[in-house]
Amino acid sequence: MTIKRDVGETGPRMRTIAIIGLGYVGLPLVLHMLKNEYSVVGFDVDAQKISALRAGTSYITEIGDFEIVEALSTGRLAVTDRYQEMGEADAFIVCVPTPLSERGTPELSYLTQAVSEISLLVPKGKLIVLESSTYPGTTREVVAPILERIGLTIGQDVYLAYSPERIDPGNKDFPCHKIPKVVGGMTPACLERVEELYRGVFPLIHSVSTVETAEMAKIMENAYRLVNISFVNELAIICDELNLDIWEVIEAAKTKPFGFTGFYPGPGIGGHCIPVDPIYLEWKIGQYGLGSEFIQLSQSVNHRMPQYIAGQIQKLLNTRTLQHTRMLVYGAAYKKDIADSRESSALELMQVLQNLGAHVVYHDPYIPHVKVGGELWDSVELRPELLAEMDAVILATDHSSMPLSLILAQAKLVYDTRNATHGYEGVGMAKVVRLGGGGH
Repeated sequence: MTIKRDVGETGPRMRTIAIIGLGYVGLPLVLHMLKNEYSVVGFDVDAQKISALRAGTSYITEIGDFEIVEALSTGRLAVTDRYQEMGEADAFIVCVPTPLSERGTPELSYLTQAVSEISLLVPKGKLIVLESSTYPGTTREVVAPILERIGLTIGQDVYLAYSPERIDPGNKDFPCHKIPKVVGGMTPACLERVEELYRGVFPLIHSVSTVETAEMAKIMENAYRLVNISFVNELAIICDELNLDIWEVIEAAKTKPFGFTGFYPGPGIGGHCIPVDPIYLEWKIGQYGLGSEFIQLSQSVNHRMPQYIAGQIQKLLNTRTLQHTRMLVYGAAYKKDIADSRESSALELMQVLQNLGAHVVYHDPYIPHVKVGGELWDSVELRPELLAEMDAVILATDHSSMPLSLILAQAKLVYDTRNATHGYEGVGMAKVVRLGGGGH
């Protein structure tokens, strides 16, 4: 069921919202709530984030300092690292991380800690919404029991719902308020409350019958992207062998007005969602004796990409080994124009090259430091002399600010995993080879 907000609607009874987790999901939601006349209490366990926000400083690339200053000036925003300061909130929106453990299983400790702390506030009559990406069953099997253990009846004493975050960092065409909001409630009364909350924030709400349906919808979205990106990465390898240009093939296929959506190759997958969410589903269905061959194969294809790229560079350098070669990887972020290196395939590529004996450095204008193989790496300055010293420069992330003309003028070999060099044919002296471009 889809709900559209009526023009002139006076808004919901809930006026003060607590948002737990002020990262790429929580902070944009804070700002959007404020623009819709809510009062907001933003919580994060990271005291440095709280200090930055109180000083009017943003730690997210897409959000300017002026937006934080403007938010504070409304007098309706408070930020804290103390759960007790959220006690007056009418609704709690949980946007905490849900990563993988070292064993590759769901790590829900951030979530359970947040809900446990909220439960101590005895939020009778209040709404709790989980937005963190997770496997189907988490809200009912993990979150609900925490509330029920202290005697709260869901749907009467407290209202519990799931609404998956759909933030796409760096995507200016689809900020959070333009993306339809999927919502599911533990009971009909819970669904009514979460609809009421988001009806005052989002122009389009799509309600589903259960929290599990909403949870599965989020997993499906990202598993869909994983499978299709993996497929096109495999096609890129095939096109290299067939001396075809995968980028040209994709543009030709995209002219079909139905039945095709363009996905693009790259050095692998990255970010919190696409590499992680399908694994959450794999773990869950494993409890039923099931598995997903598509997900397993897709993971395998993507983890093979850094090794494939290293092998292609070795062929291009016409050497039997990468020992003592000098490599510069441009970009550590998992996608363009953001300062987020979580699960970035660029880091895996850097590790692979180093393991093969290459001397590897990286540059990213947004990410001054990264951890690779347990070691802290510093972004190097992109100087002409440094570029000239490299045996190869690998374009792993196509940031808009990338000085492509400088790179092409100074580098000997540029291996382009993102088609960033398209349109720059004949510029500079570098030999340019694109992943899936054929014609090596």
